[in-house]
Amino acid sequence: MGEKMNAFAFPRNWLCALILAAFWSPIATYAQEIRTLSSGQSIYLPIYSHMLYGNLGRSGRASQVLLSALVSIRNTDVRRPLRILSARYYDTHGKLLAERVPAPTILPPLGTLELFVELNDASGGSGANFIITWDSDAPVNPPLVEALHANMDGGKAVIFMTQSVPINDPAALPTR
Repeated sequence: MGEKMNAFAFPRNWLCALILAAFWSPIATYAQEIRTLSSGQSIYLPIYSHMLYGNLGRSGRASQVLLSALVSIRNTDVRRPLRILSARYYDTHGKLLAERVPAPTILPPLGTLELFVELNDASGGSGANFIITWDSDAPVNPPLVEALHANMDGGKAVIFMTQSVPINDPAALPTR
């Protein structure tokens, strides 16, 4: 005789596929969106120096895992360079922790600048962020700014990405 088919396997697989499609479609659409040329911006990038997980314990607090973060600032323009003017790192409470780009840095066409928040640096907290300011001499494709968060200790891996969003911060852009 043939194997019995699980009555819930078919609907469960379809449910998983529908959930994946619901979340993947807007992300794929956003990633393919053509952005307008710009001569400069300030960008907000969320950073997680730790992540809460699990259930509340006897202490009333969830467990946490520390995370490192690799910040990648990518010049997406194929012809023109851009300048990274600053990368200010803030903690969960909005306190400035550090300026990670102390002097303007030129990114050549298709070049990348990487910043790293170490695994043992929990000073930012789960609500940390970077405000990255850039400019260029002529309108260019805006940079792609993302952070890869990871912890691969103890035989398990936690890996995820965050993406930046442009913000209105006219005080951050210098006048020429």
